[in-house]
Amino acid sequence: MIVTTTETIPGYDIVEVLGIVVGNTVHSKHIGRDIAAAFKTLAGGELKGYTEMLTEARNVAYERMVDEAEKLGADGIIGMRFSSSAVMQGASEMLAYGTAVKLIKK
Repeated sequence: MIVTTTETIPGYDIVEVLGIVVGNTVHSKHIGRDIAAAFKTLAGGELKGYTEMLTEARNVAYERMVDEAEKLGADGIIGMRFSSSAVMQGASEMLAYGTAVKLIKK
């Protein structure tokens, strides 16, 4: 599966647009991480627990998007983007989306 943020894929022609594909997940950290993060905000610096949480969420959302594209028989995903939002205190949604396409090598 070729996945790109661009609208074209060099060396390939898009022969069919299969539609929008998405993958999402909502992740949270346990209360201990939230308390540690609250103290860390006083001193400043990276909140590593939250960085890890968002990295994991991004990977899960990406894989779910690719799985959806594969079910449609896609060869690639163009215009791929990530979006995130806070669902509640300490929990974030990560969304991956793009357009599934059929490709042919030039």
